[in-house]
Amino acid sequence: MKIIIKKLQVEDFDNLFEFEYKNRDYFEEMVPSRGDDYYNFEVFKQKNKALLDEQAQGLSYFYLIKNKEGIIGRINLVDIEKPRGVCQIGYRIGEAYIGRGVASRALKLLLEKTTKLGIRQISAKTTTNNIASQKVLEKNGFKYSETADEVLNGNNLSFVYYIWEK
Repeated sequence: MKIIIKKLQVEDFDNLFEFEYKNRDYFEEMVPSRGDDYYNFEVFKQKNKALLDEQAQGLSYFYLIKNKEGIIGRINLVDIEKPRGVCQIGYRIGEAYIGRGVASRALKLLLEKTTKLGIRQISAKTTTNNIASQKVLEKNGFKYSETADEVLNGNNLSFVYYIWEK
């Protein structure tokens, strides 16, 4: 299956909402819910417009992972500190595409863009029970940093942290 990554744009909102709504239960098995408000289309559009503002300022980059059928995932570089060339990464793959190498290929495509974006170091974290995500990171050259507990959306979770350096 051929995939591409494409920066988020306003015209993607309808399809992105459908993707997020369709995969909500699956995503919430791995990480705490974004809350019911997120799945109100008007709120969703406002939140994503704010993301586009961040993207326009170069503070974050939000990519859609697509195949010929449409959106199958997301991959984002956030909290970019341009002077230091550091940021954090996050990604999510739709349930129907898990175990098909999509996350690994999308991450590889994104890492190829890092020079142009001025990124030299990327931090990543995944829950300790998300072994597949840990394998995706390690396959793409991320190195284990530590395991620690953290509160996310009011929930105590254990995370594995990784670092990638150019």
